[in-house]
This record gives sequence, structure tokens and C-alpha cells, in this order.
Amino acid sequence: MRIGLDFDNTIVSYDSVFFKVALEQKLVPSNTLVSKIAIRDYLRKVDKEDIWTEMQGYVYGSRMGEAEAYPGAISFIKAAKNAGHELAIMSHKTRHPFAGPKYDLHLAALGWIAQHLIEDGANLIPKEQVFFELTKQEKIKRATEFNCDIFIDDLPEILSLENFPENAERFLFDPEQNYNKKDYPNFKQFFSWDDIGRYLLL
Repeated sequence: MRIGLDFDNTIVSYDSVFFKVALEQKLVPSNTLVSKIAIRDYLRKVDKEDIWTEMQGYVYGSRMGEAEAYPGAISFIKAAKNAGHELAIMSHKTRHPFAGPKYDLHLAALGWIAQHLIEDGANLIPKEQVFFELTKQEKIKRATEFNCDIFIDDLPEILSLENFPENAERFLFDPEQNYNKKDYPNFKQFFSWDDIGRYLLL
């Protein structure tokens, strides 16, 4: 099978690093949930949307190395590769932040991949199969060109795009259980990478 993987909030979890940065900058109470969404919602509630926007650039640029893989994500990628499946990362990611210093966000993400998605010194996903696209439409075009059998993403809006590859199964990765399955009858919904692995690989 050919499996397309989203990157941000699918392979990579930013919950702990956003929490750490928000505490360092004294922006949230210490009893705030260790959750990127909780940090975002709190800053919006106290009218600090601009600070939230700049924080994203800082985390995705300067602090990317501190982000963690979701539990089971790397194990799944290793197992899928060893089972003979072909994997590619296809992400919608701007090159530079919308606000603050002009970090190269693509370079930072590639650095994270080089650090984490390796086994015995070799890339788990070949560099030529890692794509950071500037628009959602370019991401979907890439998924079509890759001829995905399955695409795994955390955003229903991506999986629902009109030109999404017709023959690809749509896997919604939803670890915080934000979405009601009834609203997305055409998706397979998973709450963990272990669930995806059990479904696909066992």
C-alpha cells in the first residue's frame, strides 16, 4: 500500500513544547492543560491572538527540536515500512511564520525528521518522499500524484476537500476526540497510532 502521512499534529505532537514556552513567557496559569489547543484557547480568551500567532512561529522554528512524536507514530512508520508499504509525508506548511522572526519552518521540520524518523542510520521515509507544500491544494495534488491508498490527517477539512484523491481511504487521526464520527461517515476515525497499526498491520 501507499500511505500518505500528514506531519503537524499527526506525526508530531506540540502539546508539551507549547505548554513549556507559554509557561516560560508567563502567558498562562500553571494549571493550564498540557495541550496546544488549551494554550491557544486561553490566549484567545484573554485577547492575545497576536501573541499566539507569533508563538507558533517561534515553536515551529526555534523550538521544533523539542517537539515529540505522538505515542506509537514512529513504531507505526517502522512497522509499515518493514511490512513493505510505501510511505510519504505530505504537509501544508508555510515556509516562514506569519509574524515574528523569519524562521525557515520547512528546514526546521526536516531537521526534526532527520533526528527522529531514522533506523540504523537510514531514513524511515526517503527525503524525496517528504513534501512541505505552501497550500492545501498543492498538498492534495501531491497526494494524488503519489497515488495514495490511504491518507492519514488530523483535519477533517483536508480529508473533505473536493479534489481529494477519489480512491484513497481517509483516516482521521483524532487523539483528543474532537470530532463526532457521525459528522464524517466517509472517514475512518482513530484515536491513536496503535489503533491505526492494529487496523492496518495486524
